[in-house]
Amino acid sequence: MVDHYQLNLGSLRSSITLTLHTHHAARLWQGRAGREGVFGIMGMAGYISVTNLLKQASSQDDPFADWFMLQLEDKVLQAKAELLALTEQVKLVERDLPSQVSIGDNLNIHPVTLPLFIGSQLGFLAVYLLTDYDSLVRRVLLAHHTALIGRADMEYWIDGGAHLLRSLFSMAQQFRLAGVSRDDMAANNARAREAIDKFGIPPQDILEGTRRSQFAPPIVRTAKAALPSEADQLADDVEPSPGDPAEGGEA
Repeated sequence: MVDHYQLNLGSLRSSITLTLHTHHAARLWQGRAGREGVFGIMGMAGYISVTNLLKQASSQDDPFADWFMLQLEDKVLQAKAELLALTEQVKLVERDLPSQVSIGDNLNIHPVTLPLFIGSQLGFLAVYLLTDYDSLVRRVLLAHHTALIGRADMEYWIDGGAHLLRSLFSMAQQFRLAGVSRDDMAANNARAREAIDKFGIPPQDILEGTRRSQFAPPIVRTAKAALPSEADQLADDVEPSPGDPAEGGEA
């Protein structure tokens, strides 16, 4: 006879950290806080906050969130491919090293290790992109130090890789919550019309829910919950407070 008893299982958790070796990658993580006369620049933590919010909106059947998630996913994959192309160029240069010379990995003696608090797959993809950039910078700096390339080539590769990440963050910074559901769009109510005026009309397959990001969450069909109204302030406040890692990550 089998005894019936309740299994009280908690949630799964894992500890995840990120290690960076270059100042170039660390600056991309941090971004730049806005101040009088100077625009803020979104960093990785701000980007992660956006993707967490985007995933939440997608789970609430917001077609505009699904639309933007697809665009952001395409942007991440494009940046990954272009960063890989830059890395392959550096590998070609490294072949010029004489066979009698052996060089080890270029590592920081005091790297920075950051705890990661990420609730979205698009956030993790961007972190992987940052680690690829960190590796690229280490290889380029070493190639310049060992006279395989000149300063102009060094700056070209470092700046080119940084541009890919900043372009991704800039795109994420444009996201605004529409606050509508597919039911709103089907009813063409005032909420839907306002969203269309602001963002345009999503493609039909996205409206129907037949095309979503491979990382889109399941749609939770419950009573409509209000999404944070302060989302429109993301452009002005792109970084979470240092003491609050729950929104994405902290440096």
